[in-house]
Amino acid sequence: MPKTTPKTTPKTTPKTTPKNSHTPNDAYPKTDRTRVRRSHNRARYDREAVHAVLDAGFVCHVAYVIDGHPFVTPTAYWREGERVYWHGSAASRMIKKIREGVPVCFNASLFDGLVLARSGFHSSVNYRSVTIYGQAQQVEGREAKEKALEGLFQRMMPGRWETLRAPTTQEMKATSVLWLPLEEAVAKIREGGPIEDEADLELPIWSGVLPVRQVVEKPWTDPLSKGLAVPDHVEGFKIG
Repeated sequence: MPKTTPKTTPKTTPKTTPKNSHTPNDAYPKTDRTRVRRSHNRARYDREAVHAVLDAGFVCHVAYVIDGHPFVTPTAYWREGERVYWHGSAASRMIKKIREGVPVCFNASLFDGLVLARSGFHSSVNYRSVTIYGQAQQVEGREAKEKALEGLFQRMMPGRWETLRAPTTQEMKATSVLWLPLEEAVAKIREGGPIEDEADLELPIWSGVLPVRQVVEKPWTDPLSKGLAVPDHVEGFKIG
């Protein structure tokens, strides 16, 4: 896992709630942007919940505004301590604008099942999500960038990085790695069965939950790798 810490620091400070608001030491502060107003009972600010959701996912969406127009970019991400990282082409518009100081909204979401109620109004989905606001920073220097990318592979496929050829100078030049501090962060989680109107409970309509989960299937071998055994780190890979 990467140990090198980029020298840059976030340029913005999150606006926290008034001093008389109680925030446990193991929780992220509620801000004007992270305070959940609808279904606020599903909000989780504790680090354990936020970290658990982030560590269960692979793909995030990063939103930002360029010249007054909103954009969102899906990408792979990983967490290291109190930071989330993602990478991209050094020539991409997203990377260039974020380097210039455009603030971002980061979201990672997991779909856990369909919640089927006796009415369409109360039907829903079970999910876990994390939203983070802030100013992303760039990982500077080849050594720090390479360490960060090693963290990506450790998250994606533990044991894979050690088997790969070393990245070339051109590959490292073409790749940028960004990180966002976990300062303004909130999880929102919906779990359990349907919440029904009392008047609907006697209706002869089936209700319940259809759980959904990701499944790892058997790996297939590239034709050029014919004759090579599937590595243990691939054969034994599990989600979660």
